[in-house]
Amino acid sequence: MASDIVSEKSEEGDLVLTWSGRWTLAHRILAVNVLTLALVGLSIVYLDSYRNRLEKERVHKVEAEAALAAAALPNVVPARRQELLGDLGRKSEVRMRLYGPDGALQLDSWRETGPTYRLRDPTTQKWTKDVARALDRGFNALVGEESLEDFVEPAHDHAQAWSEIAASRRSGETEIEIRQAPELTPVFSAATPVAGGSTLLATDNDRDFTRRVRKQRASLLIALGCIAGLSILLSLFLARTIVRPLRRIAMAAHLVRLGRAREVKVPRLPSRTDEIGLLARSISDMSQSLRHRIDNIEAFAADVTHELKNPLASLRSAVDGLERIDDPGLKKQLIDVIRQDVVRLDRLISDVGEAARTDAELARARFEPVDLGALIEQLVSAWETRRETGNVRIAFARPRRASAIVMGEPGRLARAIDNIIDNAISFSPPDGLVEVAATHVGDEIRIRIDDEGPGVPTELREAIFNRFHSVRPDAESFGRHSGLGLAIARAIVEGHDGEIAVADRDDAPSGARFTIILKAADRA
Repeated sequence: MASDIVSEKSEEGDLVLTWSGRWTLAHRILAVNVLTLALVGLSIVYLDSYRNRLEKERVHKVEAEAALAAAALPNVVPARRQELLGDLGRKSEVRMRLYGPDGALQLDSWRETGPTYRLRDPTTQKWTKDVARALDRGFNALVGEESLEDFVEPAHDHAQAWSEIAASRRSGETEIEIRQAPELTPVFSAATPVAGGSTLLATDNDRDFTRRVRKQRASLLIALGCIAGLSILLSLFLARTIVRPLRRIAMAAHLVRLGRAREVKVPRLPSRTDEIGLLARSISDMSQSLRHRIDNIEAFAADVTHELKNPLASLRSAVDGLERIDDPGLKKQLIDVIRQDVVRLDRLISDVGEAARTDAELARARFEPVDLGALIEQLVSAWETRRETGNVRIAFARPRRASAIVMGEPGRLARAIDNIIDNAISFSPPDGLVEVAATHVGDEIRIRIDDEGPGVPTELREAIFNRFHSVRPDAESFGRHSGLGLAIARAIVEGHDGEIAVADRDDAPSGARFTIILKAADRA
């Protein structure tokens, strides 16, 4: 039956996992997200760190150029100072200006060299520069970089127009300022005091700084593109390991719901130890169980139909005979037949209803501790009180109180044991003895019911637990048993995760021994 609904292959090729088979879904999803976020985060941290290092290098360069010029100027005659600043500015591409004690501009390196850098108008540049500047602003916002002050050459070039010169004159040390040109390239400036109360200002629009930062950013964007590709591949991997098997399982479950279980191949995914594998095996097991129940229901319905037809046919024949027979004796026999058939039908319908309810009631039942010693004692007492045993005696070796406790549904367990006792009584000879015992062995409770009847042939020891299988003693009254008693008992025992079996007695010349094994309840 399992082959009806389980894949013939152990696992379909497109659902097989290799190295990741032991990873749970949560681990895989978390790994993809963490890896992507970590790589993006590391890229941002690296670029920010690289820019900061480069910025410090540029600041140190301008500061060193300003310090060098400030130290050289006092050693040169005033007539040569303009030429000195021109030489230093030409070599370093830094604009150097000297402001006197009164703040007036005295010397300017550009008077010798011409402009060593130009502030460019962004409106005259290509659109690619606009994209680059937009990326600059986005990155600055991402890392929380504060906006720089715009660099604007003062209309009247005087020391008061430069905040770093004022700061340098107050502190007597070199002061640094970083501003941004209109096209967002940095302008580094350093103001340092010169002997005699003058101040030297060095400014540099370092476009190479921006080019290098953007080059690194471009490299990182390529790396992020690779990361995005990797993320897509990992997403496809997750889709393969999650979505595809789930879709396959869902389709199989849908077909099972439509009643096509025999046509369905439910993948079990034996190599997968994650949640998908557990789900696949659970769906497969559920489908097998459903198919098994459907088969049982179909077989049960067919058996019930067959069993009901026999007494109904007998009733129909007897009723038809009553109309044609005038002999009072024959009529009495026919009425007895009708009465027996009615009793048989009543018993059969009752047992059919009991068998049909057993599985459903056990599925809904809440198990509780049951003392089997006290339960069996009540059953034996009830048999003796009703005097339905004829002259068959029942002996019960009651175990020590609370030593034979199981978790179960008391009413169902009582019905299972009662059916076995009823079966033993029906097969016992006149003045026979039915012995009942319950013992605690290891972690199991074993119930033994022995009779002195003919026993059960080896080839029938499994068949007697089938529904409507009945081989009754010749002396038994007609219709007393429906052939469902042992089947009901077995269903109840197995519903309690127990076992039931029959064998020959090993302590008597003849007789059958029914053994019920249930798991003992855990002792508090």
